[in-house]
Amino acid sequence: MYNPEVETANRAEMEKLQLTRLQKTVENVFENVPFYKEKFDDLGIRPEDIQQLSDVTKLPFTKKQNLRDQYPFGLFAVPLDEVTRIHGSSGTSGKPTIVGYTKNDIENWSVIVARAIVTAGGRKSDIFHNAYGYGLFTGGMGLHYGAEKLGAATVPISGGNTERQITIINDFKPRGICGTPSYILNIAEKMEEMGMDPNENGIEYGIFGAEPWSEEMRATLEKKLKLKAVDIYGLSEIMGPGVAIECHEAQDGLHIAEDHFLVEVINPDTLEQVEDGVVGELVFTSLTKEALPIIRYRTGDLATITREKCKCGRTTTRMSRIIGRTDDMIIVRGVNVFPSEIERALLQVEGLVPHYQIHLVKKGTMDSVELHVEIESGFYDRVGGDLTHVDVHKLKKTVQHHMKTTCLVTMDIVVNIPKGIPRSEGKAIRIVDKRNSAVMSL
Repeated sequence: MYNPEVETANRAEMEKLQLTRLQKTVENVFENVPFYKEKFDDLGIRPEDIQQLSDVTKLPFTKKQNLRDQYPFGLFAVPLDEVTRIHGSSGTSGKPTIVGYTKNDIENWSVIVARAIVTAGGRKSDIFHNAYGYGLFTGGMGLHYGAEKLGAATVPISGGNTERQITIINDFKPRGICGTPSYILNIAEKMEEMGMDPNENGIEYGIFGAEPWSEEMRATLEKKLKLKAVDIYGLSEIMGPGVAIECHEAQDGLHIAEDHFLVEVINPDTLEQVEDGVVGELVFTSLTKEALPIIRYRTGDLATITREKCKCGRTTTRMSRIIGRTDDMIIVRGVNVFPSEIERALLQVEGLVPHYQIHLVKKGTMDSVELHVEIESGFYDRVGGDLTHVDVHKLKKTVQHHMKTTCLVTMDIVVNIPKGIPRSEGKAIRIVDKRNSAVMSL
């Protein structure tokens, strides 16, 4: 599934292809999606106004709320009898965002994901263990169809039932695995509880995503499972997993499938494009989607991009790992903090496991933040299970100091016993808002 014609194309060749496809997409939405026709009319834009890639800035942005407002099928560009699959978000904050796929969309998506799996180190002869959730969420089905397109023997086990997952891994000996990093870590820890060495599972590469994760989490997963851990990126609104993925050779930025997606990075406040290498909000325009083409979708994800050639030989634009989200930033005493920064800092402290939660609480009339961490079982045994032990107090001070020096915030630290932080069977719950009993899954 490696496609050198696309993945090693020079910039002029790629931009020529992108412009042709952008023009076709713009014409499609103008003619077939009333929402976009109205937006274009309001801005005085016609499809023929798009003569070069830079003209994309003339087009309107699309936001998640627009998909909710058009629920369920208002943004579809084809009649329902041409739609072969429907996916959607969880809808935890209201109605889900619904996306549709034609038969050709599914074929394109499968090829994109197959190419991504090869980029991550996969090959046709693999057994591929898919621990992403199946259903409306795009992760499970997206990776499934991509692995099958590649020709790999795909194990559609989905998330949950961890002991059964371990049995299947031990018996089938998959070469590749995919899932959320927090759940794969859960599998590794369960193996250790069962007296097994996760290093001996035979898995060589893991494709992890659907939640923010740090370089420190990567190091933890690679050490525990003795595999190459690569990051995959995608959103259902754009397509699903496979929009971008790291290569196993460099693990230095995620290669964007630029023949299918046009990327921009904007300042979320001014909405102006920023230069390569500057942190901003990722914006994607689909170039080949038929059922739900999308124009300048504001992802809310913060990252940088680079167009430098990768050492793996690919020339496609790369995006950095997600730095944070415009909507998950926590302001602690005037300082902006992202959960991924907290994770990165915590995993540098000895005596803790890579599980944590951020609790937003009220203290009197003031908002306050508690950082809940979990101590290793060996540490817990050494202090005799006493969380008031002087060594636990020292650990709390160490965490507090580390957070202050690395994230520039002071937080109240709450130490939990081993297994005291809930384990993930899908997306990890990182923020618990006790001010109004809300929970955020990141």
